[in-house]
Amino acid sequence: MDPRALGRLQWRCRRGLLENDLFVERFFARHGSALTQRQALALEALMALADNDLLDLFLRRTEPSDELDRPDVHALLALIRAPLPSPVSLPTNETP
Repeated sequence: MDPRALGRLQWRCRRGLLENDLFVERFFARHGSALTQRQALALEALMALADNDLLDLFLRRTEPSDELDRPDVHALLALIRAPLPSPVSLPTNETP
């Protein structure tokens, strides 16, 4: 996606619930530079939902149904729901 279209999509994804915004911001930070048109369309479909319904999908309380029950939406939700990587623990030279 070109930067202007990506910026418009990010603006469109702003939500009323902070929790939704956190999921969406993390998604854009991880995948925004490589976002495909298909993913953008799936994201726009999700943004048509009410905030609480969207949060239920993000938190896996529900799964997509009806017109949202399609492979591109499921794939996008998998990216959005992916946990942050665990911090790496470096060994120390301390003795117990």
